[in-house]
Amino acid sequence: MKNVLITGGCGFIGANFIHLIRSRHPDCRLVNLDKLTYAGSLKNLSGLEDDPRYRFVQGDICDGELVNCLFSEEKIDTVVHFAAESHVDRSIDGPAEFIRTNIMGTFTLLEAARKMWIPDPSPVTRHASRFLHVSTDEVYGSLGETGYFKETTPYDPRSPYSASKASSDHLASAYHHTYGLPVVITNCSNNYGPFQFPEKLIPLMIDNALHGKDLPVYGDGKNVRDWLYVEDHCSAILEVLQKGKPGETYNIGGNNEKQNLEIVMTICDLLDEMAPPLPDGRKRTSLIRFVTDRPGHDRRYAIDAVKIREEIGWEPSVTFEEGIRKTVRWYLENREWVEAVLDGSYREYYSKKYGK
Repeated sequence: MKNVLITGGCGFIGANFIHLIRSRHPDCRLVNLDKLTYAGSLKNLSGLEDDPRYRFVQGDICDGELVNCLFSEEKIDTVVHFAAESHVDRSIDGPAEFIRTNIMGTFTLLEAARKMWIPDPSPVTRHASRFLHVSTDEVYGSLGETGYFKETTPYDPRSPYSASKASSDHLASAYHHTYGLPVVITNCSNNYGPFQFPEKLIPLMIDNALHGKDLPVYGDGKNVRDWLYVEDHCSAILEVLQKGKPGETYNIGGNNEKQNLEIVMTICDLLDEMAPPLPDGRKRTSLIRFVTDRPGHDRRYAIDAVKIREEIGWEPSVTFEEGIRKTVRWYLENREWVEAVLDGSYREYYSKKYGK
């Protein structure tokens, strides 16, 4: 792992991963390819601009000429592929960009890796590390009240987002079996933590509750997700890069199943404790408003992470109680970052999605 291409490194998980790999592997050359869409920000990587072992390239993973050039120019031996359109609500409103980025973008990267690593007997090829494709537990569909997603669970995506990620997973797997590309796939549960764009549940609720705005909760609020602190996820990815077997899939879970309503109420309680009170003195739980459920809303996700624990030796180190408190504190202490990413286009989207 000498020359690492990280796609989507200015996004939520990608930026956290770059900070982690830079601290643990300072000798690695890091090339960050990011289109800088609404959810990506150079502010997430402030301080790395002058690092001689880091290079940022603004570009599209669907741009084959650019991607091929980077592989050749930087002698890329490792790919960590985060770049994706990832918000389910946006995929329902406009699926085309999800199909393009998540499927065609992944295809473009796989093709570049195949051309660089497979036919060429150079040392770069012989010592090629990994093409790690980062995916989601949403490809497995929805669970009932019991059971867990395993690596062998049949795919059953329910939204344009999860369908596009399922397709990219199949492509990545096919490139291993057909061409021998050293592909590893990870499917993770819901992430939370610093730098997450405020359209997602936890940062959205933090920002709204802080300002006394309504807290829109889909349906009855009893949809269940397994929550994974982002630094734990990034640590797992590093472990899989070094110990994972090509052609294998590893599920990464946080062992923290929570109902959405429980998450929102916890955030309200923490803000009542850690932030100034609302002007009228109300508890922030009074801001909760139930809104029409979104189409195809999966009821429950839960990860079985036995394989990564037994084969890789990884398990989460941050409890939800620790992680959510750290997350709320980060958003309170980084209000300038929040205001900078919430531009007019996001406010227009929010108004359209949730009304007044």
